[in-house]
Amino acid sequence: MSDNPRFNRRNQDDAIDGMEDGGRGGYGNRRSRTACPFLKDGKCQIDYKDVETLRRYITEEGKIRPRRQTNVCSKCQRALALAVKRARHLALLPHASQHTYGD
Repeated sequence: MSDNPRFNRRNQDDAIDGMEDGGRGGYGNRRSRTACPFLKDGKCQIDYKDVETLRRYITEEGKIRPRRQTNVCSKCQRALALAVKRARHLALLPHASQHTYGD
């Protein structure tokens, strides 16, 4: 074998099999998900008239935030999207933060 560590067979095997932490490859530091903030007794309690709560789940551009950012379960995420769309239709929420005209 050569003296260069790049060509050392043992170092190649370690790189292929994963790290020396049992082969997990760096995925050991994931956090567990927090509970859905809308679930009360197994039901989603989302009101389209509660504008202050809905604003927390909308970006500055007016888009609805995804589940992985808000920690909302899939059932409540669908109800949240419907509530945001209803609030927009009734002009309780804007469709965008500011209107742009022909930039």
